[in-house]
Amino acid sequence: MDQSTYVKHDMQACIAACTSCHQICLQMGMNHCLETGGKHVEPSHFRLLMSCAEICQTSANLMLSGAVHSSAVCGICAEICEACAIDCEKTGDMNECVEACRDCAETCKQMADMHH
Repeated sequence: MDQSTYVKHDMQACIAACTSCHQICLQMGMNHCLETGGKHVEPSHFRLLMSCAEICQTSANLMLSGAVHSSAVCGICAEICEACAIDCEKTGDMNECVEACRDCAETCKQMADMHH
């Protein structure tokens, strides 16, 4: 596989991870967290979940459209996903979210590093 094939494959994987993370964060936040209440609806936790869902969708959109800034956004996405994974782990009972955020952070970091 030449370099461009690698990049395409990695980008596909990153788009998939971002899309999945967007869906899981939004779904868990709007359903599981709102219904569970307590620490699950603390502003800092809930905002982070929604920010994570938002940046993941934006990253996927920029990669899909071939935008030149997508790797920079992937770098930011990785940071937010990492923060969200830590916070969801701390909040508890959110393993699906923790895993989705970790996966996404990893692929986004690779995308960001590839373009430096």
